[in-house]
Amino acid sequence: MTDLVVHDASQVATPTDDSELVVIEDGAVAIDDGVVTAVGPTEEVTRDHPPENATDAVDATGKTVLPGFVDPHTHAVFAGDRADEFSAKLDGADYQDILAEGGGILRTVRATRDASRTRLVENLLAQFDVMLAHGTTTVEVKSGYGLDAETEVKMLEAIDEAAGRHPIDVVPTFMGAHAVPEDTSADEYVDRVVDEQVPVVAENDLAEFCDVFCEEGVFSVEQSRRVLEAGTEHGLKPKIHADEFERLGGAQLAADVGATSADHLLQSTEADVEALGDAGVTPVLLPGTAFTLATDYADASAFEAADVPVAIATDFNPNCYSQSMEFAIDLACNGMRMTPASAVRSATVTAANAIDRTDGTGTLREGALGDLVVADVPDYEHLPYNFGVQNVQTVVKRGEVVRRD
Repeated sequence: MTDLVVHDASQVATPTDDSELVVIEDGAVAIDDGVVTAVGPTEEVTRDHPPENATDAVDATGKTVLPGFVDPHTHAVFAGDRADEFSAKLDGADYQDILAEGGGILRTVRATRDASRTRLVENLLAQFDVMLAHGTTTVEVKSGYGLDAETEVKMLEAIDEAAGRHPIDVVPTFMGAHAVPEDTSADEYVDRVVDEQVPVVAENDLAEFCDVFCEEGVFSVEQSRRVLEAGTEHGLKPKIHADEFERLGGAQLAADVGATSADHLLQSTEADVEALGDAGVTPVLLPGTAFTLATDYADASAFEAADVPVAIATDFNPNCYSQSMEFAIDLACNGMRMTPASAVRSATVTAANAIDRTDGTGTLREGALGDLVVADVPDYEHLPYNFGVQNVQTVVKRGEVVRRD
C-alpha cells in the first residue's frame, strides 16, 4: 500500500538535479517511506499507485504541485521587535544610521541576551508555522544575535530544540561574527569568535555552517577569513554575507575558501560572478532585503549570463520581516526580473545546493525526499503572477500531510 498519492494536478512542476524545470501536465506523485517512488502523468502513476488504496491521498485537480520550498538564509531566532525602525527608515534613516545609534542588530542582541531559551524556542516555532504555511519544508537558521559564547550557544540550542518539535527540516548555522559588540573592537571580537565561540559550538555539534558579515564597518576580508578558516578547522562549512553595501572582496573570499554559499551580492562584479562559478559557490540573492531597505535589487541577469545558477531566500530577520518564500519568488520575478521558471528553481533545487543538500531536496524525482506543496494556481507561472497572497494550500513533509488548508 502506498503511503500518499497526490493526483490529477493541473501541473507537477519540478526542477531536475541540474536545475532544468520539468512540467508534467495532469500530473501525480506517489510517496512511500518518506521518499518519492513515482512522478509522472496521473494515468501512469495511479495505475501502480491507486489513490483509493493509499494510506492518504490528495486530489490536486486544478492545482499545481511543486517541491517544498527551501529557504537557505534566515536569522529566524531572536527576541524583541523593531517595527519602529521600519518607520524610521520610511523617514529617511538608513541601515548604518540606525546601527550607529545603537539600533539594528545591536538592539536585537540586547533583547536576545535577555530572553530565556524557552522564549527563543517558542518564538522560533511560531515563525516555523508561518514558513510552513507558505510552503517552506527546509530552512536554514543562523545564530548571531548573541555576540558572546553564552548567548550564541543558547540560540543554537534553541534552534536544535525547535527543530525537534517541528516538521520543517532545519539547518543550523553559527554566525557569531554578525556584528561587532558595543564593548570591543572588531579585531578583539574576532579573537573571541575564533578562540572561544567556534570551539564550543563545534565541540557541542551545534551547527553545520559558519557564517560572517564581511562588510564595511563590520568585518574586513582578513577578519572574515580568520573566522571562516577557524570554522573550517573545527568542521564547520563556510558561508559568507558579501558585497551587500560595499564591494570589499567578500565574494572573492568565498571563492578562495570554497564556501558553500555567498549571500546578498548586490555590489558584486562580473569577475566576482565568474570566481563564484569557477569555485562552485552557490550565490544566494535576497530580494526581500532590497525591498525592505528600498535599495536596488541584485543583478540576477549577470549570474544567468555567466551560467551560474542562483538561489533565493527570505533573509527573514527583525529588519526583513517576511517568512514567505512565496513572496521571495514574487520579488525575484517582479524586482529582479527573473522568469517564473528560474525563480521556482532558485527557491527549490538551487536553494538546496546553498545549504549543501544535494540528495534530491528541492526536486520531485524518484528517491528524493517526499516534500511537496500543492498551490491553488493552474500552473507555476501563476505563483508569482498572483502575488501578495498565500497560494499554497497543502504541504507534505516526508510523505506526511503536515498542513491542509
